[in-house]
Amino acid sequence: MRKKHLLMMVAVLLLAVLVVGCGGQQASQEKEQDKQQQQEQAAEEVSEEDKFGGTLVYGRGSDSVKLDPADVTDGESMKVTKQIYDSLVKYERGGTAVKPSLAKSWETSQDGKVWTFELREDVKFHDGAKFDAEAVKFNFDRWRKEDHEYHDGKFVYWSYMFGGFPGIVKEVEAVDEYTVKITLSKKSAPFLSNLAMAPFAIASPKAIKKYGEDYFKHPVGTGPFKLKDWKKGDRVILTRNDDYWGGKPYLEKIVFRAIPDNTARFMELQSETIDMMDGVNPNSVPQVKDSGKLKLSLRPSMNVGYLAMNFMKEPFDNKLVRKAVNHAINKEEIIKAFYAGLAKPAKNPLPPAIWGYNEDVDKYEYNPEKAKELLAEAGYPNGFETTLWAMPNPRPYMPQPKKIAQAMQSNLKEVGIKVEIKSYDWGTYLEKTENGEHDMALLGWTGDNGDPDNFLYVLLDKDNAVKGSAGNIAFYKSDKLHELLIDAQKTMDKEKRTEIYKEAQEVIHEDAPWVPMAHSTPPIALKNEVMNYKPSPLGIEKLDKVWVK
Repeated sequence: MRKKHLLMMVAVLLLAVLVVGCGGQQASQEKEQDKQQQQEQAAEEVSEEDKFGGTLVYGRGSDSVKLDPADVTDGESMKVTKQIYDSLVKYERGGTAVKPSLAKSWETSQDGKVWTFELREDVKFHDGAKFDAEAVKFNFDRWRKEDHEYHDGKFVYWSYMFGGFPGIVKEVEAVDEYTVKITLSKKSAPFLSNLAMAPFAIASPKAIKKYGEDYFKHPVGTGPFKLKDWKKGDRVILTRNDDYWGGKPYLEKIVFRAIPDNTARFMELQSETIDMMDGVNPNSVPQVKDSGKLKLSLRPSMNVGYLAMNFMKEPFDNKLVRKAVNHAINKEEIIKAFYAGLAKPAKNPLPPAIWGYNEDVDKYEYNPEKAKELLAEAGYPNGFETTLWAMPNPRPYMPQPKKIAQAMQSNLKEVGIKVEIKSYDWGTYLEKTENGEHDMALLGWTGDNGDPDNFLYVLLDKDNAVKGSAGNIAFYKSDKLHELLIDAQKTMDKEKRTEIYKEAQEVIHEDAPWVPMAHSTPPIALKNEVMNYKPSPLGIEKLDKVWVK
């Protein structure tokens, strides 16, 4: 018995050493998640009646650009529109599995080209208008038809996901009052997952016709909350939709406050003028953990932060230069300094959490001498001067963009590349990078649907390298990559798609349009009184099931 006990103690000690040596960071993250889970379980003892009421004040880094989900690409807009609107289908809470929403069921033709959706019959828009098949058809026609009377905007997400205007959607029919049939020109493996995305939420045709080009200021959906007020640059105030078809939301009101500086936002959380915040500075994470009044929630990682090099600008049309920049950036040190360890270095544009990730791709090692050799071979033995654009506000995939840009500036200076850092307000930054005005630019992406297509096709295919609406801000145009990505879209077999995406990542790695920087696990800080918050790996979530203790 003594021997057995001794052996057990040794085994436990060895296991502890392994955990500390190999998984200390992971263990720390799991401890935080376990702590929050225990708090949530204890809170479930509260009666259902006591969960209703109260206001949630959400501190974020920037204001929304527009409140029309079909005409935005930024997360700050979609954080709000997610509360106002519903889509035909939705993702499970905290995951990416597709579930019924405004459509209660659907079926697909044998050839995968015809999708028939049966709609809910108990839904109304916030303005009292009826939700039906004609409303769905109106929205699809508005998104996909450039000559539609109310196609007021760029609708770039439609172009990203469905291949332009009208794209792969050939026809949308209102078969009867609550049945919609969508016919595709070709089968599309990610079609259903795409429809669950926030940009394809169903808006009130009545409101769109009433407000026209100003509809983005007056959003009307079927969601759990409705717009009360929007003080541009300051706050968005939403009130509860008591008649929500999905059940009465717990919160009476949500206030989204724009507080650009991370430190100032955290001070407001500590002083309890806001209830939760994202964009937590790395040096604030220990303070959250040690506070008796706050808790930390870690968003599952499904993102990438990157430095894009513009193929339309010299010398970034030269592959040797792009590879030199990859070797010049010290990702590990940047992540250590500016991510609080809550990120992993990236080598692919696809996060490891998504199926199809190519583990066998070799990373570009930090090697300044190799970078200098490549620059000399490219015809730049003395380097060159250029600009590096940095976002003005924190993003989940890049919590301190200006400091990260300064670190890159220092790295690049070591190999002879002199960099001037530029920045603009968030809306202008997105507009200018989509138009290709930058030399190099920091940006990133949080997955919308858990499908590799949402990263590789949207961010790096030539279809999306269109000035004015580019998702591919490197303006990288590879025929070989395009063939692979289109082939993957038409392939319904997941194993075959996986192999195609792995090959696509090899092509991208060789051409080096980006410096893939990091896949982060973004921290969200909350007051202990905020209950039942479950972060989505997709970067945005509905808050109708959140309540304040």
